[in-house]
Amino acid sequence: MRPAGPVAALLVLAALTAAALLLVLAPARLLPVRTKYGLVFDAGSTHTALYVYRWPADKENGTGIVSQVQSCTVNGSGISSYADDPAGAGASLKPCLDKAMTIIPVEQQRETPTYLGATAGMRLLREQNSTKAEQVFAEVTKAIREYPVEFRGAQILTGKEEGAFGWITVNYLLETLIKYSFSGKWTHPPMEDVVGALDLGGASTQITFLPGTTTDDKNTTALLRLYGTNYSVYTHSYLCYGQKQVLKRLVASLHQDSSDPQQISHPCYPRGYQENITTAELYNSPCVPTPSTPSPAQVLMINGTGNPAACHTAILKLFNFTCGANRTCGFDGVYQPPVRGQFFAFSAFYYNLHFLNLTEEQSLSSVNDTLWKFCSRNWMTLQKDFPTRNKIHLRDSCAASSYVLTLLLQGYKFDDKTWLNIHFQKQVSNVDVGWTLGYMLNLTNMIPSETPQRAAVLPKSKWVAATVVLAIILILIFCLIAALCYWKDSSGYETL
Repeated sequence: MRPAGPVAALLVLAALTAAALLLVLAPARLLPVRTKYGLVFDAGSTHTALYVYRWPADKENGTGIVSQVQSCTVNGSGISSYADDPAGAGASLKPCLDKAMTIIPVEQQRETPTYLGATAGMRLLREQNSTKAEQVFAEVTKAIREYPVEFRGAQILTGKEEGAFGWITVNYLLETLIKYSFSGKWTHPPMEDVVGALDLGGASTQITFLPGTTTDDKNTTALLRLYGTNYSVYTHSYLCYGQKQVLKRLVASLHQDSSDPQQISHPCYPRGYQENITTAELYNSPCVPTPSTPSPAQVLMINGTGNPAACHTAILKLFNFTCGANRTCGFDGVYQPPVRGQFFAFSAFYYNLHFLNLTEEQSLSSVNDTLWKFCSRNWMTLQKDFPTRNKIHLRDSCAASSYVLTLLLQGYKFDDKTWLNIHFQKQVSNVDVGWTLGYMLNLTNMIPSETPQRAAVLPKSKWVAATVVLAIILILIFCLIAALCYWKDSSGYETL
């Protein structure tokens, strides 16, 4: 029988080795990947919303993998409506900030980057009165700084930025910029998969897409680098062509063309609708040109006539479709290459057509037929058929939807065939479509990337201790092996 002493010693030594290493390396157990949070306020012309985003601390090719955790709509109108009450603009943000603080872990709040981006509403206020715009920004900044977040400032986005960030959002959500393959690798889909973006707000509208050819107009080109790939997109924002401002311009145009200066026949309003409006209300926006011979402040009577043909004609008058020589353009003389590929239309594009059940990719002839019938209806039956609909929205539905069609067809030059390439969406993958996610994705490039915390890094002292323990164990093992060899030799000699 072979002696068990040396074998038992080896087993004991192995157990001691494992125990020593576990004691030294205990803190190195696997940890979950740490996440970061970010807050973005979308301060639009008609309302403000707060979006809470989250992404892993490590990044892919310099751009974070960002997801939406929560959104919160701020009560009241956009911050630009607080021009005469700037403190009210700051106070309006607090309920949504309170909600965000319940979502973000307390220990991470002070390192949560927070931004406020304002769009066309504040652009117009800055044109009207830059001092009031600065006061509004000062008050919203003061309100946000009361919370334990890393506030990185409030700014007015340019139209180009708004269009480009909306384009990034759509393509990120559709995974046409980068995609995680079944093989466990990040891959870049072909450029043909990238879609265009159509956005319609209260004061401006944006169109952004990858053109088929290079463009020479730098004013309509945005250069982007995402996930290690460069993109050159066509983008343009039309100020004063947002829905709210267009509807105001439409009433002003009808007033100026009216034979009776105190009466306005509105073909886009339902038959039988009546409303009084003052000239001060009508001409209080820089988007609405004041008549060359302004009349004194007076009350105007608006009468709806429900005439879809006259409505379309009146809306066309708000555009200038003249292009320069040897130049393709959208409208107002702005260069635009032919639309190309698939498009996602969101914001007011979606809301207007969704109300008429026209977002299921119906043919253009079907859309025109439905809109024509709706615009011919009278006010009394509309209120009966849609008792829960906000009366202002119901009144404006024909005008707004007619404007959407005119903008897409005559303005952006879609036709019967390319119309079917437009997909009207509110969300993609349960995430709101808009510029804020693209804004957050872009800003993650300025947030330092961290080593993925799948395993904790040991302090230097721990590594030294582990090295000493291992060295001692190796010496003991060598000694034991030498003793075992000697024991075998002496055992064999005694047997002989």
